[in-house]
Amino acid sequence: MNAYKHSAVLGGSPRHSEILQLVHRDGECSVEALASSMGVSTMTIRRDLQELADAGQVLRTHGGAVPAARISFEFRFLEQASHNAKAKEQIAQTALGLVSTCSDGDAIMLDSSTTTLAIARRLRGMKLTVITTSLPIASELYGCYGIDLILLGGALRNDSPDLAGPITEANLEVLHAQMAFIGADGIDKEGRIYNDSPVLGRMLKKMAASADRVYAVADHSKIGKSSLMRFGDIKKWDGLITDSGLDPSWKRRLTRNGVKLIQTKDTRKVRKTKV
Repeated sequence: MNAYKHSAVLGGSPRHSEILQLVHRDGECSVEALASSMGVSTMTIRRDLQELADAGQVLRTHGGAVPAARISFEFRFLEQASHNAKAKEQIAQTALGLVSTCSDGDAIMLDSSTTTLAIARRLRGMKLTVITTSLPIASELYGCYGIDLILLGGALRNDSPDLAGPITEANLEVLHAQMAFIGADGIDKEGRIYNDSPVLGRMLKKMAASADRVYAVADHSKIGKSSLMRFGDIKKWDGLITDSGLDPSWKRRLTRNGVKLIQTKDTRKVRKTKV
């Protein structure tokens, strides 16, 4: 169940792990290129590739290998989770301060962003109901004492480990939470929030409507961007939690346009705060 919890070595040796990283990065690697990169013989690489192919981690090609679909998928997710990791940790720590104001048994909603995954990792030991569309978050919180976990139904998306679609949206219409944290692919200067997927955007709009208090969570790299689907207006929400890397000029623009900005400090200095 915990396939996404650890960025473990996916092969049987450190060299296997390096091969998988190179194959994922380049899409296809030849035996000769891998041997040259790692300073071993082509015979050794052929043996490694066969072992990885037998384990379902690569597909052999004439003279090399390409990533197996599932392994490629997992690498993409782990790469996304590691992007701006420090900023996401700052945001998660600040969000935890808000969650600490909830009563035992209150419900919070978490979307499928990697920033909300960072929040989920801090919820252990709390008494909450967590409602989510994210398989990694469900994996993270599965079996945690005090956490009642509701994984929203729906269709599993092809390019991401989460659920969406009409079934997910119908379930959200009958659920209620005290608080929701929602990620973004972009936030413009007016405080409008975007997602790359119209299907996911529709679902996130319903998630926001199902909670009493709604917070956007996005690191500074998402600020000033827009995308295909505009699904909300943060001025009508309870705030935007972002990290300390936000450019001061964007801070002024957002606050001038009516966005309640909750900017974090370095995680080593952040403490839980009551709102």
